[in-house]
This record gives sequence, structure tokens and C-alpha cells, in this order.
Amino acid sequence: MRLFITRPLPETVLDRARATFDVVVRPDTAPLTRDEMLTALHEFDAILPTLRDEFSAEVFAAADEVRCKVMANFGVGYNHIDVAAAKARGIAVSNTPGAVTDATADTAMTLILMAARRAGEGDRLVRSGLWQGWHPTQMLGLHVTGKTVGIIGMGRIGQAIAARCHHGFGMSVVFHNRSPKQVGLPATQLDSIQAVCAAADIVVLAVPGGAETTHLMDAAALAAMQPHAILVNISRGEVVDEAALITALEARQIGGAGLDVYEFEPEVPDALRALENVTLLPHLGTATLEVRTAMGLLAVENLERFAQGDGLVTPV
Repeated sequence: MRLFITRPLPETVLDRARATFDVVVRPDTAPLTRDEMLTALHEFDAILPTLRDEFSAEVFAAADEVRCKVMANFGVGYNHIDVAAAKARGIAVSNTPGAVTDATADTAMTLILMAARRAGEGDRLVRSGLWQGWHPTQMLGLHVTGKTVGIIGMGRIGQAIAARCHHGFGMSVVFHNRSPKQVGLPATQLDSIQAVCAAADIVVLAVPGGAETTHLMDAAALAAMQPHAILVNISRGEVVDEAALITALEARQIGGAGLDVYEFEPEVPDALRALENVTLLPHLGTATLEVRTAMGLLAVENLERFAQGDGLVTPV
């Protein structure tokens, strides 16, 4: 089987893929163009795509002859692939859940602490050469220990964040989930996003991307947050109405934000970059060699199973 890998991956992953497949690795790190997607569907038996390779319904419909039979997405989020359209063309789709859980939860904690303790702002102050030394009221932030964290989306990642907050920092946990959820720690499920926003000192978004969650965190939800509260997004950029968030941050309506993803990524508005009360990371959620290797190996395992005629390990 001919396999097209759309971005460079760790060598361990490529070595395993080459042991089974005739592999072509695209050296470019930018998303696929429409023409590249159509060529891949036509010329390869399998594709290993990732974030921002926009395999939309229109792309699948425009493909005259489709050789591809399986797409093993590199990443847990797959809203860049129209799964229904793929299946209509006879293409199975998998993703890489589990492998990303701890790393993404760790990134959420990084953003919580950085935003609460104004770490990015402090780093910039020291680098500027303008720091004049310690004093008792310098850069006072939010004390995290013992606060209430509100989690929107209590899947694997949401639960991992809750465990870190509860066991590591003694936080109370409230959450909203689209269905009733039992979690293995003290946590209270609330009936709306606004209720979570009103109750929490820190609000963390951990939902999948897609049409159902676009602008889930809108002006009304932001208005429900407490004035000192911090918003953290490690899900997908479009989950937050970025314009509404900028307005809230500029007006000091909320205490701050920590973002790893952006609505029109990689574009980040000048107005957002100019603000001191927001921590901005370049989509580092799973950015460790161990995790990216594990993600790639799971994607390849899905392809191997498919090639053997067995079911996918993690189908979507």
C-alpha cells in the first residue's frame, strides 16, 4: 500500500511506517493545498493527515477517482476531516486519542499558572531591562491553590485537568458536559456553561472542535465570568469568540486568559498580542517528542490493522 504522510514526523514513526508501506513524506510543514489533497486521494491507498489539512466535503466531492481507503489522523481532534463525506467515498478514518491526554492536560496547567501568576508579563519585564527589583505589591496575581476550577467538556482531557487541579492544588471542581458524567474525584456537574463561568475562578475549555462548539465561549459566557477569573483554552481556537474575548480583556471584564489555540490559527490579532493580561502559546499542547512519537505510532498501528483486514484501533 502507498502511504502519504502530510507532514514530517519523528523518525521512529517513519521507520515503522516504512516497514509496512511504500511511504512518501511531504517535507513541507504547512497545511495541504486543495490540489495536494485531491492528488493524495487519487494516488495513495492511505493518508496520514493532521491539523489544518482541510479534507472538507467539497474536497471529497471534487475527487474524480479515489484510490485512498483509509485516513489515519495524527491528533485526537479531527474536525478538519469531514468524516461523513470520507465514509461516503469508502474511506475509513481514525484518530489518536489517549496518547495526547496527559500532555494536553499539562499544557492547561502551564497556562493556568502562567496566566494566574502573570509569568509571561514578568518574563517580558525582566527581558526589557526595566525591572527595578522586588517589592511587596509587585505584579500581584491570582493565588491558584484552593480556588474553583470550571471545566467545559469532561472527556479524557477534561478529567485529567480536573485531577491535576484537585489533587495537586486542592481546587474544587465544577464542570459542564453535554451528557451526565461520573468522574473519579469530587466534582459537581452544572447544567449550563454560564453556571460554570459564574462559579469558577478558572474556566478551562476542553471540548472538541466543530460546528457544535464554535463560539461556545461567546460574549454572554464571558460576561458570566467573575471579574478576577481566568479563561484557558487548550481545545480548538474556534471554540472562543476571539473578538468577544479581546473586548473582555481590553475592558478588564475578566482577570486574564491563557491560550494555546486561536480562532484563525496561525493568525493572531494584533489587539490580542498587544495585551498584557493574556498568555499566548504557539499550539504546544502535545509538543513533546515522547507524545508526538506515541501519536504517530498509534496512527501507523491503525494503518497496519487496516492493511491486515482487521478493524481500526481508534476509529471515528
